[in-house]
Amino acid sequence: MELNFLSRALSSFILVLTILASFSSSSFISACPVNFEFMNYTIITSLCKGPKFPAKECCGAFKDFACPYADDLNDLSNDCATTMFSYINLYGKYPPGLFANQCQEGKEGLECPATSPSSASDVNAATTTAASSRLWLAASAAFLVFVKLL
Repeated sequence: MELNFLSRALSSFILVLTILASFSSSSFISACPVNFEFMNYTIITSLCKGPKFPAKECCGAFKDFACPYADDLNDLSNDCATTMFSYINLYGKYPPGLFANQCQEGKEGLECPATSPSSASDVNAATTTAASSRLWLAASAAFLVFVKLL
């Protein structure tokens, strides 16, 4: 009988810990609101090819891909830039720092042309919200613990 109580207490503790962890992580770097995982990277990979990686083609393609998401990529409170570069390097197998070293236009970095919100969403319409992901994680954990307690 005591083992069952201990198991329920442990399950409840894990549930509370999971819920708190899912909400407390938002005070640090949040997940990117743009889903870069399923985007079409051929705009970059078709033009920026090695072994020479020509700067004009690589930087132009990079700007075409990244500029619609400039606001999210420049937001230091999320992990958009890290996520995007991870996928660019995964799909293009580029050397580390290729775009950072070749694509420089000024002190502020690359200059993106002004784009309308509709054209930015047309490029790759793949967005997600970090809050809903955390909520689903917490709800799933709560459901699993509830089922375990029955």
